[in-house]
Amino acid sequence: MEQRKTQSQDLRGPALYFSLPILAWALYDAANTIFSSNINTIFFPLYLKEIIGSNEVQDQIASTLISYSNAFASLLLVLFSPLFGVLMDRTGRKKKYIIVFTIFTVICTVLMGVFGGITFQDSIMGIPMSLFIVILLFVLAKFTYHSSLVFYDAMISDLGTKEQLPLISGFGVAVGYMGTLIGLLVYIFVGDGDFYRSFIPTGLLFLLLSLPLFFIIKDSPKQITEKQSFLSGYKEIYQTFKQAKNYRKIFTFMIAYFFLNDAVATTIAMMAVYAQAIVGFSTGKFIVLYLVSTLSSIIGSFIFGYIAKRIGAYHSIKIVGILLVVALIIATAAWNELMFWIAGSMFGIALGSMWVTSRTYIVEITPEEKRGQFFGLFAFSGKVSSIVGPLLYGSITLIFADLGDTASRMALGSLIILTVIGLIVHGKVQTDK
Repeated sequence: MEQRKTQSQDLRGPALYFSLPILAWALYDAANTIFSSNINTIFFPLYLKEIIGSNEVQDQIASTLISYSNAFASLLLVLFSPLFGVLMDRTGRKKKYIIVFTIFTVICTVLMGVFGGITFQDSIMGIPMSLFIVILLFVLAKFTYHSSLVFYDAMISDLGTKEQLPLISGFGVAVGYMGTLIGLLVYIFVGDGDFYRSFIPTGLLFLLLSLPLFFIIKDSPKQITEKQSFLSGYKEIYQTFKQAKNYRKIFTFMIAYFFLNDAVATTIAMMAVYAQAIVGFSTGKFIVLYLVSTLSSIIGSFIFGYIAKRIGAYHSIKIVGILLVVALIIATAAWNELMFWIAGSMFGIALGSMWVTSRTYIVEITPEEKRGQFFGLFAFSGKVSSIVGPLLYGSITLIFADLGDTASRMALGSLIILTVIGLIVHGKVQTDK
């Protein structure tokens, strides 16, 4: 670990970005972004809408099913992500678990494509069996995908000095969003229907771009003197919470991150259905919108790497949060396509920059000996919010389904409130010592 840090200390500009470990790490960001954009944001929601939605009321039911599927996957992460952080601190291993979770994600994603093309006569709880299996595989795939990110995000601290981390983080996110552009190539296999056809090529692309990290980056395992059970990690987490007053800044930011991530994660999950139901975007036009949003994310994340280095990650997060509020207000009120194009571009900048600044800030405020544990706890905070946000959104669209499109506007508007709360709590971080 220390050897890699020493090697990167004197690297600047392109030499820093294109050193093999950093490039391999960034390419994995591209790999997992392919899954995030193709499955979470675009083709899985469109697949559900294709199978279920036939009018305004059915569109709201499809939105509810998408929201609840995301919430259940996040529930699994709430239970296990803190333990992953403890596992990192105990073993020193990150790459090993990234490989395991990535392979599971790829298998589940490919199987989504297999079962999506099969029609069964039976049903489970009123849901066609093939659809039920695809939803179950999505939940498992999303769980293992996000599990890999707990280890991946913590790996950044092994790649450079404290001064280099904002630039490395920004570069990783920018390369990651280029993965979105690569992932959208599967659209040529899909068109405006049979969205399940996107699942298999998405899984294979995820695996392909993961290979550099698998083979180039080295783990730095610790010598384990005493074997401990996986679940015993909860004891260490409990002890950390008992010492919360010693880590007040960290725990305060964790609460702020909860609300900010709540808005981001829910918007990602619901963007495709909202654009089609409210603004009337066709699938093709939404793909173009998503491309524009992705280009905004690439530019924004790269620039915010330098902004975070100059003014600090703390102040950068505040700017990103304000940008997110403005984007959500415009999207909620959008009565024509132009407004949604503007909101989508602004959200793209906010989305990429949020990952850059928050990941950098977590490294900045956490002690090295407990860094894995705190990354696990931040993943815990993020996934609890990923339950609350989709549940809130899905419940609003379900309760007010008879109002048609107004229900979706109300649901998206609720995310503005969550973002503002996150900014207020974040404002208290700096005063906490």
